[in-house]
Amino acid sequence: MNSFFLLFIGLPVLEIYLMIKMGAKIGALNTIALIFLTAIIGVYFAKLQGIQTLKSGMINLYQNKIPVYEMLSGASIAMAAFLLIVPGFFTDFIGFLLLIPFTRKIIFSIALKKKTNNYKKNTIDAEIIDKKDEL
Repeated sequence: MNSFFLLFIGLPVLEIYLMIKMGAKIGALNTIALIFLTAIIGVYFAKLQGIQTLKSGMINLYQNKIPVYEMLSGASIAMAAFLLIVPGFFTDFIGFLLLIPFTRKIIFSIALKKKTNNYKKNTIDAEIIDKKDEL
């Protein structure tokens, strides 16, 4: 509940604070123009990355490989496009990080490393012995 509250209240407060600071530095109209510009550029690059990821996924399917990385990339590109459309500088920063393939791989490796470590800790090896065979 705390993370949801933080996301729903903290993120808009951070975005408003950053917009006020940027507006004081570069002016209100320039800030608004920058927000629209980042949305347009971000959606354009999200489209290019999405098409590239789709092509890579199709190549993997033709080679009978499961396109796991491409599915994760597609989801992160969609999230990046959403974050870039939402007005604000922090969401734009996170969106652009998700659009860059190098940083996307780093984020995936960190997220998957944490998931695999949790599974290794909770695994129990066992053997089932059927009593009927012994009689």
